[in-house]
Amino acid sequence: MSMNIENLSPQELAALIKRANSRRKVLAKRKPAAQTKAAVAKVLKSAGWTFEELYGKAGGATTAAAPKKASKAKGPAKGRSTGKVPPKYRNPANAKETWTGRGKQPRWLAAEVAGGRKLEEFLIK
Repeated sequence: MSMNIENLSPQELAALIKRANSRRKVLAKRKPAAQTKAAVAKVLKSAGWTFEELYGKAGGATTAAAPKKASKAKGPAKGRSTGKVPPKYRNPANAKETWTGRGKQPRWLAAEVAGGRKLEEFLIK
């Protein structure tokens, strides 16, 4: 955040200095980051973990224990249809009404579920 202090009024400048001094006091009360990290590492070690196992290595590299992001599968571009999908759910009152399980639930299914029935009851076997 950059701020042009040349255009501040004396009252605004005094308020800014007051906020900066209070922030400096808060930061001065903190223990150094290295000291805090060492304390956390000690607790983790007593539990059988290392800092790197839980949070990854510094610089963005992660270990095998850290969760990895799923790679994107090659397929249609965003917003394009991925093809026709067979229906998974059928309305017992009207067999022509089906739902694939994608998108918003149809009104007939939402009404049945709101009435206390379970979604699994409408699965097509």
